[in-house]
Amino acid sequence: MDEHTAKAFDAELKEISGKIQAMAHVIEQQIASASEVLASGDMVLAKQVIAADNQVDALQREVEEKAVITIARRQPVAVDLRDVVGALRISNDLERIGDLAENVAKRALISAQDFQAIAGVTLRLQHMSELVLEQLKNVIQAYVAKDTGTAEEVWRADQEIDALNNSLFRELLTYMLENPRNITFCAHMLFCAKNIERMGDHATNIAETVYYIVKGTSLPGERPKADVTSLGTLTKD
Repeated sequence: MDEHTAKAFDAELKEISGKIQAMAHVIEQQIASASEVLASGDMVLAKQVIAADNQVDALQREVEEKAVITIARRQPVAVDLRDVVGALRISNDLERIGDLAENVAKRALISAQDFQAIAGVTLRLQHMSELVLEQLKNVIQAYVAKDTGTAEEVWRADQEIDALNNSLFRELLTYMLENPRNITFCAHMLFCAKNIERMGDHATNIAETVYYIVKGTSLPGERPKADVTSLGTLTKD
């Protein structure tokens, strides 16, 4: 690859990276707003989260189109190819996180009147959301900086989100068994908790992709995983 071609390729990679960062910024806002909706039942804010999904989808299409053009034009190999393919994988995970944040907002939109039914539950969901948001910010920083150390930290930290999900799952089941009137509210909260837990999983996927881009290999060892709720059927991932 001559100097001119190399500079052009670097510019294309920078453009793709910029679109990934733009996606992440929108999705971070979605997560933060969906978390706020859980506590407030703010329908205007919920609709904003839902509407932002179109922007995320458009950015993902732009990443895909640019990546395909770059591969066809430059025919990259080795780390250059990993950069482009990795961006495609990351954009897919980001799009799914956006979908899951949208799901949480939709759940709030359906049952706003019930969202204060049990004190403390929405606070714990908000805490889960805050952890996911921190994970996402860290892993995007790792992607931009090609920082495998931070990527590994994100990869390992997913267990904390899983543990919170497990605890909330047991708590909500107890409330449902104690009083049938709690069932509707708790069922909605179970969906929300699982959606948030899945956001964490996709952040972990991104961490694995960052490591692959830089090192050319998978992260060593088995992925840390502590989710035992077995609620995969509650929401598509």
